[in-house]
Amino acid sequence: MVSIDSGDEATQVATTFLRAEDVAFLRIYPPLGLSRVGNATDPDDYLFGPEVIGGGPTLPDGTLARTVRDFRDRNGAIKRHAARFRVYAELKTGETVEITASRGASIDWSVALANLKAGWYDFNQAMDLGAPIVQPAEKRNRQLPKIPGGRGSLDIVPTPISISGSGLSGDEYAFNDGTFCQQQVYLGELRTDEEGRLIVLGGHGKSASFRKGLQPVTFANNFGWHDDVSDGPVRAQVIFEGGETMEAEPAWVAVTPPNFAPGLVPVVTMDDTVREIFYDAGWIDRPTVTSFTRDVWPIFDRLTGLQWVNSGLFMIHGVGSPLDARDPAVIDRLRTGSQEWRREVLAVIHDPSTKQKSTPLVPQIFGDAYGEPAAMNDEDPRIELSVTPTQYAHLLRWADGTYEDDWEGIPSLPVFDALTPAEQAAQLERAMLHDCIGGPFHPGIELTWTMRLKSVWSGPYRLNLLPGMEPARQDFGPELTAEVCMGEGGPYDGIAAGALTRFLGVPWQTDGTSCNSDADYAPWTFLSMPTFWGARVPDQVFAEANYERIRHLDPSVSRIQIDKHFAYRSDWLRDVRGRDYYDRLQNMIANWADLGMVIEAVDAPESLPEGARVEQGRISHAGGDPKRHLVAAIEALAHRGAQVPHVFKAAVQSIEEADQATPPRPARRRFRQDEV
Repeated sequence: MVSIDSGDEATQVATTFLRAEDVAFLRIYPPLGLSRVGNATDPDDYLFGPEVIGGGPTLPDGTLARTVRDFRDRNGAIKRHAARFRVYAELKTGETVEITASRGASIDWSVALANLKAGWYDFNQAMDLGAPIVQPAEKRNRQLPKIPGGRGSLDIVPTPISISGSGLSGDEYAFNDGTFCQQQVYLGELRTDEEGRLIVLGGHGKSASFRKGLQPVTFANNFGWHDDVSDGPVRAQVIFEGGETMEAEPAWVAVTPPNFAPGLVPVVTMDDTVREIFYDAGWIDRPTVTSFTRDVWPIFDRLTGLQWVNSGLFMIHGVGSPLDARDPAVIDRLRTGSQEWRREVLAVIHDPSTKQKSTPLVPQIFGDAYGEPAAMNDEDPRIELSVTPTQYAHLLRWADGTYEDDWEGIPSLPVFDALTPAEQAAQLERAMLHDCIGGPFHPGIELTWTMRLKSVWSGPYRLNLLPGMEPARQDFGPELTAEVCMGEGGPYDGIAAGALTRFLGVPWQTDGTSCNSDADYAPWTFLSMPTFWGARVPDQVFAEANYERIRHLDPSVSRIQIDKHFAYRSDWLRDVRGRDYYDRLQNMIANWADLGMVIEAVDAPESLPEGARVEQGRISHAGGDPKRHLVAAIEALAHRGAQVPHVFKAAVQSIEEADQATPPRPARRRFRQDEV
């Protein structure tokens, strides 16, 4: 390495220029990056995904995204999330450093994206569930008698793009020459930041059929349709100051649907799911010691977080519940309660090793096998999601009292820029997967069951990339069997562009609006649980209208009235329900960006629990809902005499200000009694 003085006598900063002979190897981080679609079109309206484990999205200036204005643009459109890639070098001295422009090296990045959904096979079930559940899958779009351009035209495969330098952007780096049935489809673009790091942005959430009037009819396999999610390899070549070049170990990027509850952690993350593969393969050691802070409390905290996206989960482990993991008294009992009590808690948690379904257990989340006749008839336990074997092992040690009580309060998150390069790389390995749902996979809203295949991985967190930049092979015969799909030489014996997203629902909106809570599947049942993907696609939410009423209610209003506003949960899909299921599918494709995002309330009143999450940014139509004025008028009656007009006027003003936060859209149609 060569160090030179920066020339700044006040700071005497030295910059280290790297030489190829100093480097043992190079790797791209994160190994798997997630980008998310959004309908905001301004080039600067985007966010970065989390870069520390448990962290949230950040604005381009590094500020943590917190308010609805951070997640939506001035017109209410949803911002895309970008995946940012870096190259780290492990030096022969054992030191880890990041390769940046200021270190005298440049990076030639190359990325290939593909959307292969429409030309792939149907999603029926996760093919690793085994017989008798799994059935062979036929090809998607086999119903189309004549496909414009032939079956190959169903695959959206833009030209791979290379980019090298600092602060680059522009149309020349856009994935805009891929087509679906001879219609151009934009899948995203590349940029670089001021240090030459790669930024990958995905599509704008646009889905369409190859001809007008073709209606979606199902959750996952709609013929004639496409969307603009994608995935593919990320490669890099580093050019050192002396002209030497070195390839970095490659990475992968997946472009997924939006996250409508940013910051909520799934009970089982994709990080939890894939680590089970790594443990079984012997690539990393399975933990044998349990920390309350690191291994036990987070499970209960994730359960408690789901209260903001499902009313049934609000009841069983939300605020006020004996399992409310944000209540100091509950945390103390979880830490120091009797062994008998801990074992009673364990008794209501789904053991992943159980072979037969018992009474409903926690987590109340549907599993991979839900809805499959063979599984439902046999009461297969996989119709509900369990925690992972490692999570359950931690809970067993906790219940038995063989755990470390190391609680010092809710853990704080690291600041990325304050970490050493080696620590940064370790966080980047897992941060994106921690922000991705690890189940259920029917098929999934971000990634799917194929992430559980060992053949997809080359080692811990590194995917098994096939050589080159070509898209994944699509033809494995008229039917795809589980044996072929998971076997040697099959479609997941290594991966190429488009492989990770092709089993997902097409278009993603129809799956997002079909996989709901039991309020839809069994409306006669007690409470709305289980949920499917509540941490990404909510079911019932604490609406902004209720939150605003709580904020403006005078103490003279009864506590019960305040509690009614807090306890009421609104149907998240109310904007797209329509007359029936088929209407809802079409409405979701057209109006998904109008749906609210469940975001932590800033400066919430003391009457609400800390960290309360409120549905925000929902697009109003024709001035919002005037029934809010009536509620405000009646609640103003709690005041006496001349105060009433003043209080009511202030309440109405706050409602009108909320309506003006995003531009109103034309009023939606109402339905007659005989239409619904």
